[in-house]
Amino acid sequence: MEIILYLSNGYPTLESSFSTAIEYADAGCRMMEIDFPSRDPYLEGDYIADRMAKALEVCDDYEKYMESMVRLKERLPEVHFLVLAYENTVEEIGADRFIQFCRENDFEDVLLVGLKDEKIKNQIMEGGLKVSCYVQFHMLPEEIESAKASNGFVYMQAKPNGNINPDYPTLESCIKHLRDCGIERPIYCGVGVHAPEDVKMVKDAGGDAAFVGSTILKLHEDVPAMKDMIRRYKAQC
Repeated sequence: MEIILYLSNGYPTLESSFSTAIEYADAGCRMMEIDFPSRDPYLEGDYIADRMAKALEVCDDYEKYMESMVRLKERLPEVHFLVLAYENTVEEIGADRFIQFCRENDFEDVLLVGLKDEKIKNQIMEGGLKVSCYVQFHMLPEEIESAKASNGFVYMQAKPNGNINPDYPTLESCIKHLRDCGIERPIYCGVGVHAPEDVKMVKDAGGDAAFVGSTILKLHEDVPAMKDMIRRYKAQC
């Protein structure tokens, strides 16, 4: 069981995000979600969207982001990175270039969001990478089928936002159903993980990792407090 911390790549600068990743790792984090900031992050809330916009104001060259990511891999060989990219960003980079970069540098797990259709997703999977899929807490049949058809980890909503499937009323029952459906790939839980005890909830439910986002991001200006909080989350693993 691990925690997955979000790294706003390039915010406020590439050097700053590089340093933040080192602090994450020093506090015990062994999995990080690192993004390519999108020019149109329409699925994000204002907080993350603003960070992406400011990152791109400082550096809008995706090759520079790739160079920084390679440096991070070299500096933090013990950390497993998950790459978040909007489809519009992959299109701008070029799907072939994106696949080549990820394969050459062992960024095998991709969170691909903002899809118009399945074309680029399938191209990335055919290129040898693993694409995650998102399953909401109310366990929509079509999302479960998509999870079964994918080749990456399952991103399972950790807490309901009002919608609950009476057949699977708890996170534990949701995860069990995914396993009963034959999904053997990792199940990482996020959305609603706001306190250390939420990590324990994910662990007890059978999740393989828990995404921790804004709680840590909002402590970036106070590194000692941030690292203390990371250790509190990590202790629940």
